[in-house]
Amino acid sequence: MPPTPTAAPTSAPAPLTTAADTPKAATPATPPTAPTPLTAPAKTPELATQPTPPATPTPPPTPTVSPALDAPDRDRLLHGTHHAPHSVLGAHPVPGGIAFRAFRPFALGVTVVAGQLKAELHNDGDGFFSGLLPLQGVPEYQLLVAYDGAVQEVEDAYRFLPALGDLDLHLIGEGRHEELWQALGARTMTHQGVTGTRFTVWAPDAQGVRLAGTFNFWDGTGAPLRSLGGTGVWELFMPGVGEGELYKFEITRPDGSKTMRADPMARRTEVPPATSSIVHASHYEWNDAEWLAQRAELPAHKAPLSIYELHLASWRPGLTYRQLAEQLPAYVKDLGFTHVEMMPVAEHPYGGSWGYQVTGFYAPTARLGTPDDFKFLVDALHQAGIGVLMDWVPAHFPRDDWALAEFDGRPLYEHEDPLRAAHPDWGTLEFDFGRREVRNFLVANAVYWCEEFHIDGLRVDAVASMLYLDYSREPGQWTPNEHGGRENLDAVAFLQEMNATVYRRVPGVVTIAEESTAWDGVTRATHHIGPGGFGGLGFGLKWNMGWMHDSLDYMAHDPVHRRHHHGEMTFSMVYAYSENYVLPISHDEVVHGKGSLVSKMPGDWWQQRANLRAYLAFMWAHPGKQLLFMGQEFAQGAEWSETNGPDWWLLDPSYSAEADHRGVRDLVRDLNTVYRHTPALWQLDTDPSGFQWITGDAAEDNVFAFLRYDTDGSPLLAVSNLSPVVRHDYRLGTPEDIPAWHETLNTDTARYGGSDITNPDPLKPEPQPWHGRPTSIRVTLPPLATVWLRPA
Repeated sequence: MPPTPTAAPTSAPAPLTTAADTPKAATPATPPTAPTPLTAPAKTPELATQPTPPATPTPPPTPTVSPALDAPDRDRLLHGTHHAPHSVLGAHPVPGGIAFRAFRPFALGVTVVAGQLKAELHNDGDGFFSGLLPLQGVPEYQLLVAYDGAVQEVEDAYRFLPALGDLDLHLIGEGRHEELWQALGARTMTHQGVTGTRFTVWAPDAQGVRLAGTFNFWDGTGAPLRSLGGTGVWELFMPGVGEGELYKFEITRPDGSKTMRADPMARRTEVPPATSSIVHASHYEWNDAEWLAQRAELPAHKAPLSIYELHLASWRPGLTYRQLAEQLPAYVKDLGFTHVEMMPVAEHPYGGSWGYQVTGFYAPTARLGTPDDFKFLVDALHQAGIGVLMDWVPAHFPRDDWALAEFDGRPLYEHEDPLRAAHPDWGTLEFDFGRREVRNFLVANAVYWCEEFHIDGLRVDAVASMLYLDYSREPGQWTPNEHGGRENLDAVAFLQEMNATVYRRVPGVVTIAEESTAWDGVTRATHHIGPGGFGGLGFGLKWNMGWMHDSLDYMAHDPVHRRHHHGEMTFSMVYAYSENYVLPISHDEVVHGKGSLVSKMPGDWWQQRANLRAYLAFMWAHPGKQLLFMGQEFAQGAEWSETNGPDWWLLDPSYSAEADHRGVRDLVRDLNTVYRHTPALWQLDTDPSGFQWITGDAAEDNVFAFLRYDTDGSPLLAVSNLSPVVRHDYRLGTPEDIPAWHETLNTDTARYGGSDITNPDPLKPEPQPWHGRPTSIRVTLPPLATVWLRPA
């Protein structure tokens, strides 16, 4: 006969035994919802009559301990400051058996169920329950938790080992986890044979972290996370929690105060202004394998690339991602653009920021649908043969008190120096690019969009604000770097790492910098050291802000004054090959009182449209890729508003001036068509051998003429007459061995809304030298127009 357990001290709950320890005749029937508390068995008369064999002495009773939590652990759990809740909650071997402890606020009772065993734990008060079972090992068990009017059978979250591996923790600690979204955030999984969700968050300064959500009525008291060593990562596997549940992290700051925070790694969020994170698992099946296989055939700077920039929420207001997928690919394909560029789609609380103040870096905005809905849109564009670029904002983030700002009570994602943290222009906070975990957060985010959503390229916003310590700051408001310079060395290292990582992991993507200064080597390889001593930043392309400002300034002048500003249109060729450029007419140029693109043009309505058409054809012929913001493709007259979107009614046949707008749209379609089928316009965009001036100094005539060449030497001649007069028999020098030229595009044709002054017959060179060339042709130049000529 086994020895009778010693009674527990009167100050602690009595140790519990299994049902098998008590004779069957003495075991009362136990309802499943109200198990009878099991106590230490006394000697029954039946057992007492069995004599102990005289040769076997009775061993001394095993000492028992109180299974109840001590006061310090209780206090830390109650106040949300416990770093290791799994070490005290759950089931643990102790002298005398296995101690079971549960922390279930508001519960009336908790019962351990392990196979046939049912044992009600002692109520220790404040939501704590404990008991000691004389078992040899920890069994697999569940808990029956009784509340007022309900009993729930649940898995005990504190019986599970960590669901995050040592390699993940090592890479996080090193700041080199390139798939960080697989390790942090909410991830549904089966762990130790049980389905649920693993919640992990980086909060190294927190005293404690608890999980609150719809699954626990937003009371995180009973759901503390454990700290996983020195990485600053907290983890909790919550069995039974699945997709669609809302959650936040309740963080106890170093000063003891508490803050409720959305998950920085959330892959889905509530629709703003609601701010909760949502447990998400993707079930989308892609159908764009053919697109992905061919997109890496040519690097972006050697391929045709014309970009239609749009704000998804206002392109046609009210459409969801899936509704956009029914309309946007067809529209963009009809116009001939090779790519769309979406203004930031990552979640943001304020719609008026257009997405440039991000709070959910890993979640597409819920305003238009779910993450899988967004994948459906990207897939539809790919199947239509259209690449997808998106604006990405790693420079800064807003100060919302439920998001990243002072996330765990101290500066974490932002720099600890207030002068380095505060962005002087936008009222936001700048990332601390020198902190390896922050750098990892952003680098992995760039990879995430490209790998998880099949994004073909990232246009990186506000790069200049990242590169300079004195950006928009006065003397005394910034501190030089270790070399005494103004360069932000941490930001340089981050951008180099981001570009190198993305290009290595995702073949065929392109990164594009919005960089408005003359920083050397934005599109140079990271291992090539430039004159300034820095390696290249590693971008594939850079927005040519200088060309944009100069050319728009020129076009804004009345033609009679343009001869005094001729150099504004030619200066770009002085530096055209210093970087790989995109020519951007973006949303920034048609908001905040700047007016639409057509409204920038001088003259009456006919002249404004003629100027616009001539400018667009000059732009498409100029070295560099093209970008045009939505609405400008049909000469929208009003500047863009995110609440209304483009004025589509201008294309309605019932509108009297509809033909005026349709003509510009038809020109854009033809520009893209000719562009894609003419390698001279894109093949040598970054090679000086692909461009030659015919005349760049005809200031008195307001005429610009240049040649573009492809790799086989086949030319295209582009001529712009930006004066409102017809120039008959205008002589232009031409290269030898071209028997005749024909007009392949003329922005003055009637179908575009022009005066229809054209060159219908082939133009044959004459043996008269001109512009330093042995032959020349005489061309009729329409007013305020651009003409493209190709060898006949």
